[in-house]
Amino acid sequence: MAGGSRCRIFGAMSIIVTNTSEGIGTITLNRPEKRNALSTELIASLHDAVRAMQADDAVKVIVLRGEGAAFCAGADLAYLQRISELSPLDNVDDSTSLKNMLQAIVECPKPVIAMVQGPAIAGGCGLASVCDVVVAARNAAVFGYSEVKIGFVPAIVLVYLVRKIGDTRARRLLLTAENISAEEACQLGMVSYVVDDDVLEEQTLRIATKMARNSSSAMAMTKSMLNAVHGMSLDAGLHYATVMNAMARQTEDFRKGIASFLSPTKD
Repeated sequence: MAGGSRCRIFGAMSIIVTNTSEGIGTITLNRPEKRNALSTELIASLHDAVRAMQADDAVKVIVLRGEGAAFCAGADLAYLQRISELSPLDNVDDSTSLKNMLQAIVECPKPVIAMVQGPAIAGGCGLASVCDVVVAARNAAVFGYSEVKIGFVPAIVLVYLVRKIGDTRARRLLLTAENISAEEACQLGMVSYVVDDDVLEEQTLRIATKMARNSSSAMAMTKSMLNAVHGMSLDAGLHYATVMNAMARQTEDFRKGIASFLSPTKD
């Protein structure tokens, strides 16, 4: 996935690099010297990159990855120092930027795959967790929420994590601040696939390519439903599902898919 038919750069010093090829858009966090740690600029540039991929009709699936040894090591030290000195209102604005970036991934109608080749810690763990699919390197990938160790609160990522793995498991990770392996993260429901380190990129591309063959409209509607049904009562959820089922039947992809399925294959 290193190459691509098109390349764009977001942010100063190329902190985000994107490539698009054969229906797969790749967003690379490009601060390897800082272990791809989050900063104001990186958060804003990643938000812009996700929105650009969302608007690009050539992209059906998005892969999010980190350059270098780490996926994302959370917030960098300079960023932590800066926000510790901000006013309450400025901190609300800054927190909102982080929330908006994460929510852009959640709300993106296109599936987002996190390719985790190394540590995903604190905000970096939250970043991986909001992706639809997480593919992790068996040995090098490490997951953990370290915020409480330094007197910080994993506030925004907590909301997503509880929805993803449940209250009991989230409490363990957030309150102990322990790091866990890719295998254990998979057992807890944070990771979708664990693969050998040397085939991580190959296997991620295989999964992305398989997903890119699916209907864009069907994946978008399915993802929208997955986001919406949380918190709904059974009756409300079923009513919503009934409406979405009916809407799906009106899409062009559905009509083409049914026609293709019913048409006999000609040798």
